[in-house]
Amino acid sequence: MIKKLIRKILGTKDKTAKARDTNTPVILGPDAHGIDPKLLSSNAVRVTSTLQEAGFEAFVVGGAVRDLLLGVKPKDFDIATNATPEQVRKLFRRAFIIGKRFQIVHVMFGQDLLEVTTFRGTTLDNAPKDDHGRVLRDNTFGSQAEDAVRRDFTINAMYYNPANQQVLDYHGGIEDIRAKTLRIIGQPEARYREDPVRMLRVVRFAAKLKFTIEPVTAAPIPVMASLIDNVPPARVFDEMLKLLMSGHALACLQQLRKEGLHHGLLPLLDVVLEQPLGFKFVTLALDSTDSRIAAGKTVSPGFLFASLLWHQVLEKWTAYRAAGEQTIPALHLAADDVLDSQTEKLALQRKIGTDMRDIWSMQPRFERRTGKSPYKLLEHLRFRAGYDFLLLRCASGEIDAELGEWWTAFYEGDEATREDLIATAGQSSSATGGAASKRKRAPRRGGRSKGPAEAAEGGAPGTGGNGGGE
Repeated sequence: MIKKLIRKILGTKDKTAKARDTNTPVILGPDAHGIDPKLLSSNAVRVTSTLQEAGFEAFVVGGAVRDLLLGVKPKDFDIATNATPEQVRKLFRRAFIIGKRFQIVHVMFGQDLLEVTTFRGTTLDNAPKDDHGRVLRDNTFGSQAEDAVRRDFTINAMYYNPANQQVLDYHGGIEDIRAKTLRIIGQPEARYREDPVRMLRVVRFAAKLKFTIEPVTAAPIPVMASLIDNVPPARVFDEMLKLLMSGHALACLQQLRKEGLHHGLLPLLDVVLEQPLGFKFVTLALDSTDSRIAAGKTVSPGFLFASLLWHQVLEKWTAYRAAGEQTIPALHLAADDVLDSQTEKLALQRKIGTDMRDIWSMQPRFERRTGKSPYKLLEHLRFRAGYDFLLLRCASGEIDAELGEWWTAFYEGDEATREDLIATAGQSSSATGGAASKRKRAPRRGGRSKGPAEAAEGGAPGTGGNGGGE
């Protein structure tokens, strides 16, 4: 029914039908595809050559081939082979079979992890599925041609053999890369039903690569978006984390909204993005994240999610205070409400949730600028993250910029500067009747705190801000 409606609206036929019927790939040599072998991981070549020497077929596959064709050094290298997981495991000293839905092998070289998968078969009739058609478990092996049919998008269904530098293209992936087009392999409705996470993946690739989603591929997404609710929260969280840490987080969220996929993933995010302060705050946070990734710096997932969900916390915090709760208890109650809701939806990991709580709970403490309070806060293990978060609040206009400027001066200042800042803050508080007279502080133990640049690049353990030390 959905398929007929989409065909009627678009007035087009399924452009993937021809590709789906062919078992013969287009073979491109080095001159035709232009891949620079220097962009290949030496460990990826090692894995493919080891498998080939053992008598198996082995290729670099998927996103790695796509990136190589785009002239980008891949972050991860996946290998596809006709060897079974057990056969793969026996060839490498550090290899581990993982996965329930489909078994794969993780091959380790030091800290470098490569994922090796056996060619998958196309027969899913007997595969366990849920009531909505999502495949729960599938360990059916097949040929390379069948494996190509099982991959999600044409640009991810190409195979590169480092030994002879040939690319095998079964579904016109080269043409789609050159046309900057994202096209799903097979019937979109069926492929999204098998694995609804593909709808999130197409959004991520479109935003990251600046590709256009082909109309037939895009059409079912708004209609089938609710199927994502049936996916285990841990899988949704993993995909959302990839999306937010893709280096194009803001573009990805905008694409999510465009395709109608944001509802249920980050509740109330749509409302936040329509409010001037909320939109500016989220934009600044995501721009900061994208800039750090572009510069090759690490990013803290806790900081990122704390930023995205802050205005939900802020709204509930205000409500609890209006109901008579004290500032700090009200903030903890608000954090509990938001994290409980998001844990159910996104399976937020405990460490990330703890980092988010730390960042939020520090915010009222930045208001205390007299006595020993600033020094105690400076020694907090997550101070840098909380401080960076404070600066975002100032930059978005949520709070007075003067608070951020004071803390920047205090953070960067020497002992004398810090004493003067506290004295000035104490006089200001006394003048407004907000605090007792200033108190003289005993000399602080330990050396000067690292400056922002030092902390952002690692600093003391646990002090990383938007990625520092994470």
